[in-house]
Amino acid sequence: MKVVAKRDEAPGVKTLRLEFQNPTDHEQFKQRYRTGMFGLYGIYGEGESTFCVASPETRNEYIECTFRQSGRVTAALASAEIGDLVTYRGPYGNRFPIEDFYGKNLLFIAGGIALPPTRSVIWSCLDQRDKFGKITIVYGARTVADLVYKHELEEWQNRSDIELVLTVDPGGESPDWQHRIGFVPSILEQAAPSAENCIAVLCGPPIMIKFTLISLGKLGFNEENVYTTLENR
Repeated sequence: MKVVAKRDEAPGVKTLRLEFQNPTDHEQFKQRYRTGMFGLYGIYGEGESTFCVASPETRNEYIECTFRQSGRVTAALASAEIGDLVTYRGPYGNRFPIEDFYGKNLLFIAGGIALPPTRSVIWSCLDQRDKFGKITIVYGARTVADLVYKHELEEWQNRSDIELVLTVDPGGESPDWQHRIGFVPSILEQAAPSAENCIAVLCGPPIMIKFTLISLGKLGFNEENVYTTLENR
């Protein structure tokens, strides 16, 4: 696959947009990929690393992956420039049953680098917005600098059909920060989204998931209406 776009998202975090060079491979991907699946990405001679597909199935002309530089493979991927070739195997794993979400209100909750797998679901739903009720996104990071997809967060903030709740950990705010300060579970309880006819999608590190599930229980969410996935590293 060829790198056709590259973005710096946060310190040590990058997004690559990849396009298929083989039409047969591309067609097979379009037939198999569903939102929530992952792939193995690599550079020849450096090995492979596993990330989610951060782009939605509604935009399957390309693949986007977002990753934190944390080893040899991710360092090589981070060094790839536009026009370079990247290996990809997949898609693998489970999908989100988005058709089961039709007619429901949606609550997306993510922390830090956990937004990429959540983003694929968010855009899959926004690209068919009329099939869903109210959409609420609660997203937090350690610091303002650690928020990923800042350009998309601004777009979502300006949309009238999304409620976006942003937060950073205490001490992680900047002088011009105008959003919440606090950890995701407590901010979720403050925002208090209604559990009525609502599906919650939660992605983050295990400790965040543990306490956010407690908060969701306090808000009246049943286990069968909560989908969880671990953060993408």
